[in-house]
Amino acid sequence: MNSTRNRLIKIFHALLNAFGKRHWWPGESALEIIVGAVLTQNTSWKNVEKAIHNLKRENLLTIDALYHVDIERLSDVIKPSGFFNIKARRLKNIIKVLYEKFDASIENLEKIETDNVRKVLLSINGIGKETADSILLYALNKPIFVVDAYTKRLIKHHVPPLMEGQCFSKDDYDTIQRFFMDHLPMDVYIYNEYHALLVYLGQKYCKKNPLCETCPIKGI
Repeated sequence: MNSTRNRLIKIFHALLNAFGKRHWWPGESALEIIVGAVLTQNTSWKNVEKAIHNLKRENLLTIDALYHVDIERLSDVIKPSGFFNIKARRLKNIIKVLYEKFDASIENLEKIETDNVRKVLLSINGIGKETADSILLYALNKPIFVVDAYTKRLIKHHVPPLMEGQCFSKDDYDTIQRFFMDHLPMDVYIYNEYHALLVYLGQKYCKKNPLCETCPIKGI
């Protein structure tokens, strides 16, 4: 096991010991996770929860209901998530693909090989890499590492010890994703838990003014 992999696994266990399992992504179904991945763009999870609650209250959290609902009504129901007109269109886009190309079945989507599913998701207007990979990992149980702002913060503060002089762009999604996937076991649980732990680390310690002295991975 190389030293970079050792360090990444050491960070993983330090965070797991400090924070415990995060049980992320919250959602009662694969569809709820997909909807949440779209709604969480540029907003807090609390706002997403309100929007999902509204969808459930209005009996709209099914592929069939989301496909047939009027977009103006959908916009109104998901209003707490912010940018609701844009997000309503994005939800409609992904639901249209599920309904028309996969017989309204998430299971049919899940059967496809990871790279091909990713291509399908990225071809949908409004679905970027982070959203697509969140859907792949959390809704479809595909082994892919999700990169977000919190992941980039870890890289920013730990580039020297982690990268060992390798050429690296801390803002490049593909480079960061490849770095983690090259040095970690290809395992859905590890990718899931690692990302969730990094989110929590970013929220509690790796802030704009980082709390490095009390950080659980200080010294790794």
